Amino acid sequence: MEKLSKISFFKYVVSLFIVYILFCMILSPSFYLQTTLDGISAWALNVLPSLLPFVFFTKLLSSFGLIEKLSSFFAKPIKKLFNAPALSAYTFLSSIISGYPVGAKVTADLYQSGKISRTDACKMLSFSSTSGPMFVIGAVGAGMFGNALAGYIIFSTHVLGAFLNGLLYRKIKLKEFDTKATKKEEKSFNLSSIVLDTSLSVITVGTIIAIFFVVISSLSPLLSFLPSPVSAFCGGLIEITRGCLDIANAMPLSLGIISASFIISFGGISTMMQTYALTSEIKMPIKLMVLQKLTHALLSCLISIILVAIIL
Repeated sequence: MEKLSKISFFKYVVSLFIVYILFCMILSPSFYLQTTLDGISAWALNVLPSLLPFVFFTKLLSSFGLIEKLSSFFAKPIKKLFNAPALSAYTFLSSIISGYPVGAKVTADLYQSGKISRTDACKMLSFSSTSGPMFVIGAVGAGMFGNALAGYIIFSTHVLGAFLNGLLYRKIKLKEFDTKATKKEEKSFNLSSIVLDTSLSVITVGTIIAIFFVVISSLSPLLSFLPSPVSAFCGGLIEITRGCLDIANAMPLSLGIISASFIISFGGISTMMQTYALTSEIKMPIKLMVLQKLTHALLSCLISIILVAIIL
């Protein structure tokens, strides 16, 4: 009964917030139209170019059975370090190269095809849900901070944090579900199905990004009452692109790097929703997902404090 009342209260609060957003949109329709377009542009320019081809070609490789062969070389070290299947090496590299949410999508596809278990998938997500160098070094470091070195520091802490995070969750065990049906379906090559699934995945991500651009804009009047560094950090907890930009403008370089390291590794609510949507078949507990991203953020933040003290 107590749990039911908590759920009802949560729905009530979310409903009030949605009404607030709709009210803001009615008052300033042109502003929120532009905000939505900004979100779509951010998706089209920063996410789509890496996500679409990577998901498409990964699904092709999976349908040909080549991913297992390519990953077999890493079987022993991956098993020893993360207690996970060799395929983890592929998901980790995919995520590091292309960024959010490629690693999550590749992991979900491997689970749906019956190549990994639910427990394996949740272990892999602890270190295969990362941002990529194009965003961290290029957009955040060189672009937002105007300092490429800052980008390299943040990206290094992000990758090391992901590696250590994987070690933290190597012992987790979840209830397994039957994946035989999906395994059987994956045996036959179907190009139209691959194209359709890829298209739906990238559209899903674009929709969530655009929605959260609207959400963070509607919260801006409320966050404006906070000191600018605090407001920037809170905004980053919701959406990392806008948050990193505000952090770069509101904080000194050293503090900005440390804060951005936390924000990017945490991913923000927007990125978590993208991951949750793309991995729905895994049925990963949302609490576990949030905990994994929080520990990744804390580890990256601690490493960044050390690197900033040494380098800057």
